[in-house]
Amino acid sequence: MEKDLRQQKTTIVKIALFGPESTGKTTLAKQLADYYETEWVPEFARDYLQQKWEENKHICVADDMMPIAYGQTALENEKLTNANKYLFCDTNLMVTKVFSEMYYGFCDPLLYEAALKHEYDLFFLTDIDVPWEKDDIRDTPEGRETVFSVFKQTLIDTKKPFITLSGDKETRLAKATAIIDELTIAKEKGFTSSDFVQIYDRGIPFEKILKQLEILDNGITKSNLVSPATTANGILSLSENEFEEKAVFFDEQKENLKIKKFVPASGAATRMFKFLNAFLNDFDIQKETINAYINRKKDKELAIFIIGMDKFPFFKAIDQKLREIYPDFETLERDYKNYYFIKLLLSPDYFNFANKPKAVLPFHWYETHIATPIEEHLNECIHYASSNKVSNLHFTVSEIHQDLFYKGVDEVIEKIEEPAGVKINIGYSYQNKSTDSITIDEENKLVKDKNDNLVFRPGGHGALIENLNDLDADVIFIKNIDNVIQNHIDKITLYKKALAGVLIEIQQKVFSYLKAIDENEIKENHLADIILFLKEELNVEMNNDFGKFTFENKISKLKELLDRPIRICGMVKNEGEPGGGPFWVMNKKGIKSLQIVETSQVDLEDKKQKKILAEATHFNPVDLVCGIKNYRNEKFNLLQYVDQTAGFIVEKSVDGKLVKNYELPGLWNGSMANWLTVFVSVPLITFNPVKTVNDLLKAAHQPQ
Repeated sequence: MEKDLRQQKTTIVKIALFGPESTGKTTLAKQLADYYETEWVPEFARDYLQQKWEENKHICVADDMMPIAYGQTALENEKLTNANKYLFCDTNLMVTKVFSEMYYGFCDPLLYEAALKHEYDLFFLTDIDVPWEKDDIRDTPEGRETVFSVFKQTLIDTKKPFITLSGDKETRLAKATAIIDELTIAKEKGFTSSDFVQIYDRGIPFEKILKQLEILDNGITKSNLVSPATTANGILSLSENEFEEKAVFFDEQKENLKIKKFVPASGAATRMFKFLNAFLNDFDIQKETINAYINRKKDKELAIFIIGMDKFPFFKAIDQKLREIYPDFETLERDYKNYYFIKLLLSPDYFNFANKPKAVLPFHWYETHIATPIEEHLNECIHYASSNKVSNLHFTVSEIHQDLFYKGVDEVIEKIEEPAGVKINIGYSYQNKSTDSITIDEENKLVKDKNDNLVFRPGGHGALIENLNDLDADVIFIKNIDNVIQNHIDKITLYKKALAGVLIEIQQKVFSYLKAIDENEIKENHLADIILFLKEELNVEMNNDFGKFTFENKISKLKELLDRPIRICGMVKNEGEPGGGPFWVMNKKGIKSLQIVETSQVDLEDKKQKKILAEATHFNPVDLVCGIKNYRNEKFNLLQYVDQTAGFIVEKSVDGKLVKNYELPGLWNGSMANWLTVFVSVPLITFNPVKTVNDLLKAAHQPQ
């Protein structure tokens, strides 16, 4: 046998099976070779050591490591000549290296170097969840966990691309073939094995990555605006008495309902303090005054912040800390006082506000305490999202901020629950990493970090449709984490309950029609009533061909239109806030529907579209009440009602370079595009977002 540890060069896709003894490597290698009609490489050491045992009962010793390594390499190169597209290796020199180090505390430098140099397109790390099988050359089954951890750490330390395979042999085969098929496509598209494993580990199907890249290359189809939705055309306008009647109706119904409040609260408050971060990065107190900086940058936000500084709910805490750090603080010039205040506010060593979630920041200044959005949402929850003395609240959070939420809730929950006599059940969920997006640069190349790892970005709040889909409730209130108010909880409660009352009224009518359809009670003369209900109350019109349908097809179409999740959306008068608004939109099939549309979804180069956008009378405050169950009390699969063409291409600056990524259709935009939709005009008092820290100076967030 020629003593050579070099691998033969090839374009064949090589898969290495890697793991402790008796973990199914041989079984899987044979299965994969049969499946792909190609060769597999047996374990050379098995025959070599079996022969030693049978001849004189000799067991493996350190001197056997190099002959085994030479034999394994030769066998792999031999099998490669007849391989068909793939080669599956039952073992490899990395396995030999690990066993040499484990059993003999030593690895020949030649073996060590060759093991690191040998390349495979992917390693399958075989798990220890299969029974240990005894034979003449195997060790004992004890300590399998320790041995497995050594194998896994070896792959990590040597930076080999690997995926762990668990389950029975059928499960492993199905999983392995699916992975290999995707890996093959990835390699053809220019992705490395490391890229592929990073994508796989995030749970992102490779097909999704290809779709993202296609969208980034071709662009997003813009919305086709027909007209703005107004109170005369698509937005329901209610009198104060009608709001009160709807709220009372909800109160009468709620004891039979499971109610939940859903609050998107993921991410840090970075944008809230963006202008202050920019100031710290660009300002040199030794070279200019703050006033000079404001004039140079035309930074009105900074001027407002400094003028209103003592009105912020966090002012006293920061002022006190400044006086502890700087004993001579009172004697400092005003510019230094303001500069140090902003530095302390954002410093990771002190308050670190820009890196914390909005949910835990001080928002409101009461006589007895400072309140966070967590406290305000808990307080709102017991007022309108409770039944039978139980209130259910769900936050979507970032994993790194989970403990801050726990602490924030623990600090206030008792003082809210006890006076109200209401038990608040709180749930949490993370934005699924499988909804993340790949990032590309200006040359459409994949963006990688300094460690050569792919850079992923969150898929936007549209990813939270999956979190919403996992909830179980009859009525779900949705409200953003920063849309809270310091005063007028009675007014907020009235309008939220009224929206829920509208939902239940609509739902009861929809359910009655669907039940009648199921029980064959709908006759020809009933169709006009259903069509009128769809048009007048749900803003759904029949297409021109409907009249030509047979009676059975008409019934089928009406059921399809009615049997959908329902959303009631509060709309406030447009006061110049940026963001989405209500519009009539035409889809590619020529069907017109009510949608919430973001400015970025509109083709601003089209004068007609731009004009329609400018004519919007209302703004969407992300104030929704949803029904996510059907007339049989079964949950809808909300993912089936997403308009997949309504995503966004987002441009960001990372380390001074422009990068792009794809964001999913927004939670209340494209992700709910195919729901039954009712827009209701609500007072401006219901909309008090804190987009920048200066919004805390507005009346809605100040003590009365």
